[in-house]
Amino acid sequence: MGFLDKIFGEFVDVIEWTDDSNDTMVYRFERYGNEIKYGAMLTVRESQTAILVNEGSVADCYTPGLYQLETRNMPVLTSLENWPMGFKSPFKAEVYFFNMRRFTDLKWGTKNPIMLRDQEFGPVRLRAFGSYSVRISDPLTFMKEIVGTDGHFSTDEISQQLRNLIVSRFANLVGESNIPVLDLAANYDDLSDYITHAINPEFDAYGLSVEQLMVENISLPTAVEEALDKRTSMGIIGDLAKYSQFQAAEAMEDAANNPSGGASEGIGMGMGFAVAKEMSRGFNQHQPTTKPVDSPPPIPASISYYIAIAGQQQGPFSIAQIQQKIQDKEIHRNTLVWHAELSEWTQAEQLSTLSENFKHIPPPLPPQ
Repeated sequence: MGFLDKIFGEFVDVIEWTDDSNDTMVYRFERYGNEIKYGAMLTVRESQTAILVNEGSVADCYTPGLYQLETRNMPVLTSLENWPMGFKSPFKAEVYFFNMRRFTDLKWGTKNPIMLRDQEFGPVRLRAFGSYSVRISDPLTFMKEIVGTDGHFSTDEISQQLRNLIVSRFANLVGESNIPVLDLAANYDDLSDYITHAINPEFDAYGLSVEQLMVENISLPTAVEEALDKRTSMGIIGDLAKYSQFQAAEAMEDAANNPSGGASEGIGMGMGFAVAKEMSRGFNQHQPTTKPVDSPPPIPASISYYIAIAGQQQGPFSIAQIQQKIQDKEIHRNTLVWHAELSEWTQAEQLSTLSENFKHIPPPLPPQ
């Protein structure tokens, strides 16, 4: 400050702070030499708290309102009474304003992937990010533990520490919850609430409180997501043979519509032969076969069974193998089974060909 600032400070008797930023948490009111006049007016607005520090110690804490500083704990001499001393008053005091409003849209996220063991995919790496809001709950604690003598303290100065704390608690929670990766999206709200309650005691040690924490996204590495997309695509395609025939027909039509020369004609002709061969094979499969009058009927083909264990398809198995697995308790009543005559996966005990094998096997015990 210059000499004019010093002279102006001698006549300013209103101490206040209006915040025009979005991230200032603490502001120290600037006065020349930290001199506070006797009888000065202190204005503390809504969403603010003021702390007066006299001779290095906290003298008083002020909630919203208008105060006249004329108590015994305030300096009783003004610098106007000390002109011979060059405006050097022996009474020094500082006023710190604390912004008590909620600071929103603070970001958190994992710098490095979190290693987890998933029930379906095995070892996986996850990344997560979200946002949270925080407010000052105890100005004295916040001043002693974090701010110190910083005259202009913003959220950037503490957001890194808070972010590390949130990520650490998030990793512990996801690792202990054993929620499958594909089910995490359905538990964002529960994860957010649990993390908020888990970290609030640690934020209290800083004089802060977490008002709301949100998990916005949990994602797998790009290579794993691409493999998962391929797996999903296979499930949507369904019958691979019919899909191949459809693509061959589409390619033949595109080639016929492309008048680019002999090369495309040759490709189209080759595809046409391939499709014609597939159609002929399918037609022959549906034609009734002639048989001698006195010849016995053909031996019926055995049914091939497929089973689903731990989310994985296994098979094919013959009926004898299925019965043996039931005896070995590898297949249970509710194990999903499929064969060519079924339209969808069905529990083993609901199939007439297998239900007899469960008559001598007791059902699961009822819950306690």
